[in-house]
Amino acid sequence: MLEIEIKDINNNAVGKLELPEEIFGLEQRKDILHAVVVNYLANQRQGTHATKTRGLVRGGGKKPWKQKHTGRARHGSSRSPLWRGGGTTFGPQPRDYSYKVNKKLRRLALRTALSVKFASNEIVVVDDLNLDRPKSSDIIKILGNLNLHQRNRYNKILIVMPEKNDNVVLSARNIVGVDVVRAMDLNTYDVLNHDMVLMTSGSITAVKGLNGDERPVLDN
Repeated sequence: MLEIEIKDINNNAVGKLELPEEIFGLEQRKDILHAVVVNYLANQRQGTHATKTRGLVRGGGKKPWKQKHTGRARHGSSRSPLWRGGGTTFGPQPRDYSYKVNKKLRRLALRTALSVKFASNEIVVVDDLNLDRPKSSDIIKILGNLNLHQRNRYNKILIVMPEKNDNVVLSARNIVGVDVVRAMDLNTYDVLNHDMVLMTSGSITAVKGLNGDERPVLDN
């Protein structure tokens, strides 16, 4: 079993927590991480892009000039893609970019991402993270105490909570680079896209369900 130090919000050590090797001790698999991240980004695309073809551009119903005896090339519409103001040839059209990836592969990718973060000392665990009121300065102070947030240094921080906490969400939403997510909504892209991952003891317990079928985490 692996161990990680538990701290309080003042960066004082309060104990240690055992971490399962099947979640935080896997070797890095770039192929799996790449496949799942590309799938996640593809599923986020709206696919609403569109250009007008010659049949959709307004006008062009009248033949510009007669077919013969003008000395000019023959044309049937001023909305041809060859003309200025005409339609677009082979332009993008609305489409669905999403596709499915095996659920076991998604869960393995998340466990691998957590293992990479743990091996790089980019996971910090606190005993609890509760705020009496939604206030950004409180979160900034806590992150500063944990050496995660500095004025002259830009870090992307992912705060993982066991359950939704409105005070934490409202306090962190105006801080650039700081995101809050529930343990059950954790995904590979969010883990890899942040420099540091701040977890509570409760969220570690929730993430341990990744290895079993009793609590499926990560369906994104």
